Amino acid sequence: REQRAEALERLDGVTRERFLRDIYPRRKPIVLTGLELGTCTTKWTIDYLSQAEGSKEVKIHVSAVPQMDFLSKNFVYRTLPFDAFVRRAAEVKHKEYFLTEDEKYYLRSVGEDVRKDIADIRKQFPILAEDVHIPEYFEKEQFFSSVFRISSAGLQLWTHYDVMDNFLIQVTGRKRVVLYSPRDAPYLYLSGTKSEVLDVDNPDMEKYPLFVKAKRYECVLEAGDVLFIPALWFHNVISEEFGVALNVFWKHLPAESYDKTDTYGNKDPMAASRAIQILDRALKTLEELPEEYRDFYARRMVLRIQEKAYRNDYG
Repeated sequence: REQRAEALERLDGVTRERFLRDIYPRRKPIVLTGLELGTCTTKWTIDYLSQAEGSKEVKIHVSAVPQMDFLSKNFVYRTLPFDAFVRRAAEVKHKEYFLTEDEKYYLRSVGEDVRKDIADIRKQFPILAEDVHIPEYFEKEQFFSSVFRISSAGLQLWTHYDVMDNFLIQVTGRKRVVLYSPRDAPYLYLSGTKSEVLDVDNPDMEKYPLFVKAKRYECVLEAGDVLFIPALWFHNVISEEFGVALNVFWKHLPAESYDKTDTYGNKDPMAASRAIQILDRALKTLEELPEEYRDFYARRMVLRIQEKAYRNDYG
């Protein structure tokens, strides 16, 4: 049984006002086309990229297989000069390589000090930042990070959710993005913010039988397209071509809701983390009871959670 796929809506030339009034409150992903993104869409050739930021060192993910898995960590971190990295990521077969001649490369820009600094293209890639006009469909003080990304053709990133809203701006190349609603979390076999189901096109149904129940949304991003991914929506990204993208994350909740130590934008809001810790303690307490009592009271707890916390307006 295949998952049902629904194509995401594509809207052309959406203004900031229209986005905030009509689209943002719906909390659904959408592809925005025809936005003014600056000269990056025409300028960022392989030659230009490699000379613009020169030979400064960048830390990259290198994987021998196309499907990168953050849970089993089937990749290694390596460092390369930026110009050499761009050229290698654009190749299909490599003369110089770390693992295999058809290894895949992935750059996700980070702050100078990964523990303290967020990714900001203006700081890490100032020359390239001048070519980009980021659609600021949010208030200045809500801005969290701008993450510069470069992927080899064929690379697939693990399914995960982020706790902040973001725009995925596809500058060059083509990507296919598969998304799942937050309410389908029970079918995605989660480990923290990540799903264990790596191959969303050919999932192992013996291992993940419930995955078929998750409703799949899909889009193809061409150069110049911008995908709005609301917080908590799961997404799996496949680079169909070598490509360059920029993610802009912003704070949808009040600033104090977020973990101050979060530099990646993927730590659960403070209240959610506290609630999960309390739940873990409650479950530990249930272990003091014999199995049939534990089962009974656990079911009562589930009912209470459904009654108190589930939204009932989902169609």
